[in-house]
Amino acid sequence: MSAVAGCIAALPVPAFPAAVEARWETQNRTVWNELEHASEERELVYETSWIAELGIWRRFLRSNRKVQS
Repeated sequence: MSAVAGCIAALPVPAFPAAVEARWETQNRTVWNELEHASEERELVYETSWIAELGIWRRFLRSNRKVQS
């Protein structure tokens, strides 16, 4: 028996964007804690970046933690 080597064309790999403008924003906010029925201060960290294809900013909440006194 003989082995036959086949040729498979490689699929193009999409390139990463040349430059992405991203930053982190931290906000301290007073929010209502439904479980404890009390207001508390929380630190919210957002990732904000520019989407060039859509011409808009996107914003995701990345971290949410209680501020220690």
